[in-house]
Amino acid sequence: MEENKKSNKLINIDNEGLGCCLMIGLIVGAILLGNAIKASRADDRIVSVKGLCEREVKADKVICPFAYKVGGDDLQQLYVTIEQKNRIIIDFLKAAGMNEDEITVSAPKVVDTRTEWSGSQNQYNYIITSVVTVCTDKVDTIVELQSQQGELLQKGIATTNNWEYQTVYSFTGLNNIKPEMIEIATKNARETAEKFAADSDSKLGKIKRATQGQFSITDRDSNTPYMKNVRVVTSVDYYLKD
Repeated sequence: MEENKKSNKLINIDNEGLGCCLMIGLIVGAILLGNAIKASRADDRIVSVKGLCEREVKADKVICPFAYKVGGDDLQQLYVTIEQKNRIIIDFLKAAGMNEDEITVSAPKVVDTRTEWSGSQNQYNYIITSVVTVCTDKVDTIVELQSQQGELLQKGIATTNNWEYQTVYSFTGLNNIKPEMIEIATKNARETAEKFAADSDSKLGKIKRATQGQFSITDRDSNTPYMKNVRVVTSVDYYLKD
């Protein structure tokens, strides 16, 4: 009988200890759950903003084709004419300061109008297109030469200026200005986020996510294709806190 009482006492003590542990576990679990909910709510409080940076720059490279056509019935004589006209264009470019290695003469493109343009009345049996191309970083010189092609016209060379033979201006110095532009765009994004946070009685926290965005280089306008507009937009998500 005495042994049974002792045994019951031990069972009661064990039950009390177990109950105590369960209670402590529930309290700790509730605290952790509460903290998790608070953290989850804090993660949900974000503001997404964009920052823009634009810069106007001048092209630093140009590819300029000088294309022209000649027509006739004697192929041999046409090739002689092309060689003469190509030399006139090359001399014109060199006189403006172009180097030999900046000038390329393409193989002439010959059209036999009797076979390729059948059914139409053609003045010549052959029409040949020749292209002399200059690739250089002397952008200002090429811009000036564009307005001086009347000199070539006076020497019997009427250059073609269509979609196939357009002058292409490009800007290759993006890597030099990229870090500063990203910095400015990110700063603009932060200023926008700070304004939003102030208007909502909040404070701006750390960055949750940031995307640099794509750089774009476009002509400033159609009249001055050698002037370029460089643009980048960054997207940034900030945490908000009380």
